Amino acid sequence: MDAIGIDIGGTKIAGAVVTELGEIVVEDRVATDASNSDAIIDAVVDMITRLRVGRDIRAAGVAAPGFIDAAQSTVYYTPNIPWREEPLRAKLDARLDLDITIDNDANAAGWAEFRFGAGRLVSDMTMLTIGTGVGGAIVSKDALFRGGFGAGAELGHMRIVPGGLPCGCGARGCIEQYGSGRALLRMANSIADVGGIGQGLARVREARGSISGHDVADLIREGDPGAVHALRELGHWLGEACASLSAVLDPQLFVFGGGVSIAGDLLLDPVRESFHATLPARGYHPEPEFVIAELVNDAGVVGAADLARAGAERRA
Repeated sequence: MDAIGIDIGGTKIAGAVVTELGEIVVEDRVATDASNSDAIIDAVVDMITRLRVGRDIRAAGVAAPGFIDAAQSTVYYTPNIPWREEPLRAKLDARLDLDITIDNDANAAGWAEFRFGAGRLVSDMTMLTIGTGVGGAIVSKDALFRGGFGAGAELGHMRIVPGGLPCGCGARGCIEQYGSGRALLRMANSIADVGGIGQGLARVREARGSISGHDVADLIREGDPGAVHALRELGHWLGEACASLSAVLDPQLFVFGGGVSIAGDLLLDPVRESFHATLPARGYHPEPEFVIAELVNDAGVVGAADLARAGAERRA
């Protein structure tokens, strides 16, 4: 059966009707009023209502940023939306005659890659989404890992630099501060400050007043030495994080999604190098592959819909 997937972001809400094969039939998108909790719920209800018109839809999945409880019902906390102990599933159940599933947005994206994308041929996969922050998803023995309280796989908040840069989560030295799009911009600006290989970055900043993520991406594509150096530094930290994750999880595959992943092998090459330099007991066991995610911006809605379909079948 077809199902609806909704992906709530800090700036937009995306939705789609998705088939059992992970194919999008129709999609929708609206801006997010991130300051108004009730307005977000209204927008989700309205979108689901529009998407199901004329279709036999029995399940809808909602992917939300932040910590979700083990019952996949309550949003404990989300950083960019004012949700604290938000009974999201109960509120949607009260307004929609559908089977509703709630999950973390990175879990939904990771599940989509596992079922229909880069991870479809393995049983154990770890995904890192490299956007403004760093998200994560873990699939172990064909199942999503959520942890005892539902808030597991927050890979961006694994600490890799004791006493390092302060993170929005309250800790210091999280991988999010060294391996995210925001970190890439900080590194690019630092290189521009020094000059030398950062002359291209410095010229862009002088001309435009600041350096944007698009500017860094353009310079990377052009082969600018400063921008490529910043990307390699980011890849180094991600490789160190993957080595630690591999020692615990032993995945067959690391998948990289998010905006920064469009750099492809320019990102993966330093990740692999750092991973190989850091991995314990290298050469005595098989090593994972490193690949770029395939579903790009559709992963959240596709994963949310597939999780909703599975949840409805389980509860039937």
